[in-house]
Amino acid sequence: MGGTDLDARLATRLRVLRAERGLSLDALAARTGVSRSMISVVERGESSPTASLLDRLAAGLGVTLAALFAEGEQDGATPVSRRADQAVWRDPETGYERRNLSPSGYPSALDLVEVVLPPGARVAYDTGPRAAPFDQQVWILDGTVDLTEGGTSHRLEEGDCLAMRLDGPTAFRNPGDRPARYLVALAAGAARSRP
Repeated sequence: MGGTDLDARLATRLRVLRAERGLSLDALAARTGVSRSMISVVERGESSPTASLLDRLAAGLGVTLAALFAEGEQDGATPVSRRADQAVWRDPETGYERRNLSPSGYPSALDLVEVVLPPGARVAYDTGPRAAPFDQQVWILDGTVDLTEGGTSHRLEEGDCLAMRLDGPTAFRNPGDRPARYLVALAAGAARSRP
């Protein structure tokens, strides 16, 4: 799916999610710390937002970043996601690329995303606690990723898998000289106690 098509779909999806939650531009701005004018520009498809900005909007809407690139549930949606139909988005700031693998519009509590992180790139999600936490697992397919969650850092190599809860700031960095590729699995988090 081309950038222009994806930008238009992203803009529409943001407007729909905001309307479904009964949020004005001002209310979403207050929840996210993103200016009303920037949200408006993104919703009109006139900006190429960064991954960090999109994550802040997703958190304010109570959804995952992957949900911003998917279509809402649709009757008759196919359970098969063909590679040619999968939404691919590139962060204009870092060149990091994400591909939504899960069937768009098909009801599921799980989202799968493939990410390619360029050599030396760092993507930070500085979003604080979310109203609806999500569980995430990151499985490294190729390369090395330094993943920081809160104050804890993990060096992940090919084949390593990290389970975590999205409830605070996280950062992904590729310390290598070749692209790192990893799979992210996201699911709505169940209530659980912390030690």
